[in-house]
Amino acid sequence: MIALTLVGAVAAIVTLPGSIELLMLTCAGMMRPRVRRAQAAQTGGLALGIVVPAHNESENIARAVRSLLRADRGGIRLTVVVVADNCADNTAEVAAQAGARVLVRFNDKERGKGYALDYAFRELIQEDFDAFIVVDADSEVSGNFLTAIGDAFRGGADAAQCRYLVRNSGDSVRTRLMNVALFGFNVLRPRGRDRLGLSAGIYGNGFALSADTLRRVPYTAASVVEDLEYHLALVRAGVRVQFVDSAAVYGDMPAAGAGVKTQRARWEGGRFRMMAEKIPALTGEILRGRIRLAEPALDLLLLPLAFHVSLLLVALLAPAPLREIALAGLGAVALHLFAAILVGGGTTKDVAVLAAAPLYIVWKILLIPKLFATSRSGAAWVRTERAKEEKIP
Repeated sequence: MIALTLVGAVAAIVTLPGSIELLMLTCAGMMRPRVRRAQAAQTGGLALGIVVPAHNESENIARAVRSLLRADRGGIRLTVVVVADNCADNTAEVAAQAGARVLVRFNDKERGKGYALDYAFRELIQEDFDAFIVVDADSEVSGNFLTAIGDAFRGGADAAQCRYLVRNSGDSVRTRLMNVALFGFNVLRPRGRDRLGLSAGIYGNGFALSADTLRRVPYTAASVVEDLEYHLALVRAGVRVQFVDSAAVYGDMPAAGAGVKTQRARWEGGRFRMMAEKIPALTGEILRGRIRLAEPALDLLLLPLAFHVSLLLVALLAPAPLREIALAGLGAVALHLFAAILVGGGTTKDVAVLAAAPLYIVWKILLIPKLFATSRSGAAWVRTERAKEEKIP
């Protein structure tokens, strides 16, 4: 009994920073978005380069390119650049036929999205682009995607991130749950940070960087969660990412099969690695007076929601007042989920799918060994298998 009480107390203490972060961002995210001051129109068109990293994406790349080319431009000079990275199919040819400029890269040792982006940025930064937007090869964008992000840069933004949601949320219970998760992670939380004047974060898809920002902070992040790694570099450099709440990018999520495990292992295993690597250093910098790093540190201390909830349930074994703190943490999670669905524009189907969350939590717990394997330093980037693909030996 004493051992269970001790375990509960440890769980309550471990989850407390994450619960504080979750409640703070939830409350801020429910407030009205910041009203941006209108900027005088600049003379000449804004030159945007859309960088689409693609590894064996011949089935999806044309759809992504066409979605970008048909989005409203509002005077923007647009170039869609597909980086065909270590491809064994005809991604490059399909992208070119769809209207994209293509960069072809082969490097057997440096594999992964971070390397592909760094290669593209180093090539394109020499040209006359004002800013670059990163869009995944399996995505489509809202009609105002370019104009909304362009307005952010015309207003003086150094970096920006739009909403990133699930394109195929109706395919399965799992994709519906993923959409609810992204309502929280990619809408409510960055909206809350933006409302508090903090850096909204970048989430791998639908983020944008000015050319000056890339010159100041080169994209050298190469881990399996290179977006999280690079955002920490931006915050350290004093660069704030603005949240563009009015525009969205919609990415495909695997509905079943090996792709589900691969994606979760990469996202969350990579996050565990960043926690182990970055939290000690961030703590030291905060203690030396770099207060702007406090929120990114709290964000890292917030475990993926399934694990956070699991620990909060364990924390109910703790004595008072830690048990009451755990109950408050579970209340913060419930508020976060319902606020995320509301702010994200969800429906009653998104509320109903929360009934399946306990089974999802159990599945995530069983995935822990794979997560830790992915969290090892030097773990290889593995492409997520798409829903329509068959495994090829």
